[in-house]
Amino acid sequence: MKINFSKRKITPKILIIFHHRTIQNYGSGKHNMNIFSGVKLITTFSLLLASIIAAYHLLPYEPIVNYTITYLLGSFVYLILSAKIFRIEIHNEHLIPIIVFFLLVRISFVNTTPSASDDIYRYMWDGKVQASGINPYEYKPGDPKLSNYHSELLPAKVNFPEMRTIYFPLSEWLFFTGFKLSGENIWGYKLLLLLAEIITFVSLYFLLKKKNINLKYLLFYVLCPLPIFQFALDAHVDGFGLPLFVLALTFYSYEKKFLSALFLGLSLSIKPVGIVLLPIFFLNEEKLTSKIKFVLTALIAFAFQFLPYIFTSNPFEAFLIYTKHWIFNGFVFNLFNSFIHNNQTTRIICTILLSLSLLPLYFSKKNFTDKIYYAVLLLMIFSPVVHPWYIAWLVVLLPLTQKWSGLFYAAFSSLTIFTILNYQLHGMWKEYWVVLLLEYVPVIVLMITEMMNKKLFYVFSKN
Repeated sequence: MKINFSKRKITPKILIIFHHRTIQNYGSGKHNMNIFSGVKLITTFSLLLASIIAAYHLLPYEPIVNYTITYLLGSFVYLILSAKIFRIEIHNEHLIPIIVFFLLVRISFVNTTPSASDDIYRYMWDGKVQASGINPYEYKPGDPKLSNYHSELLPAKVNFPEMRTIYFPLSEWLFFTGFKLSGENIWGYKLLLLLAEIITFVSLYFLLKKKNINLKYLLFYVLCPLPIFQFALDAHVDGFGLPLFVLALTFYSYEKKFLSALFLGLSLSIKPVGIVLLPIFFLNEEKLTSKIKFVLTALIAFAFQFLPYIFTSNPFEAFLIYTKHWIFNGFVFNLFNSFIHNNQTTRIICTILLSLSLLPLYFSKKNFTDKIYYAVLLLMIFSPVVHPWYIAWLVVLLPLTQKWSGLFYAAFSSLTIFTILNYQLHGMWKEYWVVLLLEYVPVIVLMITEMMNKKLFYVFSKN
């Protein structure tokens, strides 16, 4: 950098202070050049990634085609960018503009209609009937008793109108809030999800600070296309669960055990991913009374929400149907079911395999954070249903763990878009084995390698 002294006189004392602070902040010479070139590289790739995602608004094709192109390309660039983040030193002041920029990318989707999912119309319908004082678990959307509430949009666009709502009460209250904000418009729900993302960012920041983890790894979540497409664009409800989940980990790190258990229980109200984590918290506590108190607090926080509904309706009806029959993107499930050809038997086998995998993890000598991470990953691997937005529960842990298995999973899960693309363009729902293999084989190999503490697959972060 050249400094022009011709127009302003700088005293030697000021020059000494300037030089001293530069050395303190950045070092000098070749090291200084390496830092600036590294930051420039990260910034360039970040802008490229943001441009690819934002191109969704500009491409002249059908929305699902725009979605497919930008999601796949963005995921590929994200994987390359992740490798760069491992090896490049980034000072905190350089993170702020990148984070703000990707927050703006999320904001750009606030009023954009979802492309790969129609779940938001169920959210709207549930919010609408609640706004009219009706129990959302009492009637199916197509029930003639609700005909007075029908509009051109709702419940015509609600998926599976023959089923009652699958969502737990906390989600239902959020749907009610979204409807009160924007009625039969999407921006109210998107605005709430944007607020949830900001809380996730802030919670991750304090969690990384507490654990003395380099803040640059916050970019593993901020830059990831998966939560941008699944929450900012498609508005999936899991976006409300992530801040609750991260707050549970953050409060636990700060020794606020009651608040941690409370937020973990609330996260179960959005998606019961945390059920496989309760044994980890239980075993991590030293006293038996502390163990019991933590688990009971979480379970009571989860159960309390059902009190207004449990005596007049069945809030679990649709959820139980879903857990018995739905399948999508489950590698181990599909593998076994291709030989067994029995949905329920295969589910039982996968449940047993998951339990057998979790037990040694629970009692292993791995640190608390790694146990949390691998428990969620194993749940995804053995689950019959793994929509891409489910994987966000793992992605949000990447700033803490920096695992290549999660980075690959986040990127390669974008391949599932081919099923949605085929369905919207040709009306045929079909899963592809080549997608399952490309998505899961690298993840499973990397997971095993990581759990055995091998370094073979860390070449990406070294070179």
